[in-house]
Amino acid sequence: MKIKRNYWRSIGFLGALLFLLALWQLASLIFQKTVLPSPITVFQQLPLLFEKNMAVHLLASLYRISVGMGLAVLLGFLLGLLMGSLPKWQSFFSPLVYLTYPIPKMALLPIVMLLGGLGDLSKIIMIILIVTPQVLVAVRDAVAEIPPHYYDVYRCIGASRGRLFRKITLPACLPAIFSTSRVSLGTAISILFFTENYGTEFGMGYFIMDAWMRMDYPAMYGSILLLSLLGLVLFILLDLLANRVMPWRR
Repeated sequence: MKIKRNYWRSIGFLGALLFLLALWQLASLIFQKTVLPSPITVFQQLPLLFEKNMAVHLLASLYRISVGMGLAVLLGFLLGLLMGSLPKWQSFFSPLVYLTYPIPKMALLPIVMLLGGLGDLSKIIMIILIVTPQVLVAVRDAVAEIPPHYYDVYRCIGASRGRLFRKITLPACLPAIFSTSRVSLGTAISILFFTENYGTEFGMGYFIMDAWMRMDYPAMYGSILLLSLLGLVLFILLDLLANRVMPWRR
């Protein structure tokens, strides 16, 4: 059954990919402009991109996304856990979250760059600022929705607080963490693309905009494809990790 499900999932993925490539090829034939090269031309240029240190740009972006997402998820989980478990913490943090969440985080980029510099730190901080509140709210709501009698049953058999956390709280939070992480990952990649246009010479955002300014459109589209592929790989890794730590989903 599992093999059959994976087979149809692979067929669906391949079909969607071919459909998008067909649309791209059709648009290229209709417009007949150098700003929209055909996918064949772009794919032919992909090997040449790695002669231009593309691996360095990919690794730089991967490092910033991984560190930023990892710290944001950890911080959001801890704060959400405190807010969902302890009413006093929720009374303090909830107004703070509601007051700061509507602020456009990109408006804070000049401040972050002034305080954190132009290197990796400012880019990682921007990802943390955007992703942490999303994870925090999801975890807080997941903890608050746990029926209290679940804990009562385990307390009756003398379970410790650590066991209550491992058997009830953490399993209840994990779906919210992974669902929010999937959504936040796309946001983190978008933010990273924007921030990599400032104060750096490495990263996919820098490479894409540099190719655009040089009017090297095949390189621009190729780097966009590679950034999309990086996001796809991270999504797949998230799904694999979710299946690993949440075996009941299978």
